[in-house]
Amino acid sequence: MKKTGTISIIVVVILAVAVGGWYAWQHHTRNNARTTTTNTDMANMDTANNAPEQSSGAQPSAATNSVTIQNFAFSPASITVHKGTKVTWTNKDTIAHTVTESDGQAGPASGDLDPNASYSFTFTKTGTFQYHCAIHPGMTGTVTVTS
Repeated sequence: MKKTGTISIIVVVILAVAVGGWYAWQHHTRNNARTTTTNTDMANMDTANNAPEQSSGAQPSAATNSVTIQNFAFSPASITVHKGTKVTWTNKDTIAHTVTESDGQAGPASGDLDPNASYSFTFTKTGTFQYHCAIHPGMTGTVTVTS
């Protein structure tokens, strides 16, 4: 009986190592699988520092055209900008995230953003645009565009 118990422990350890290795491989593969950048993506990408616009809402002195992705959240989660404003998201997390429109409007669609990468999108229509991270759907944000 003692030998059977030892063998059971060994089998459990081997399975745990195998599952852990598979999980790490999946995570590595997902973080290294990148979408091809298209000409449209290139037209929307810009890492230049824009002059910040002031918010009329909760962040009176914060730049409303910059969003940081950090700790699995968009910060600020909601911003208000004027029509024609370019909003830039910068990934400060240690893994990839996306900025993906959620409501069927012609909103942002970044593809995977590696750590320290940025993505910009110019809002040309008024309205409220909801977005999320396609990799981590619990991460959500909103851009309200005024005239």
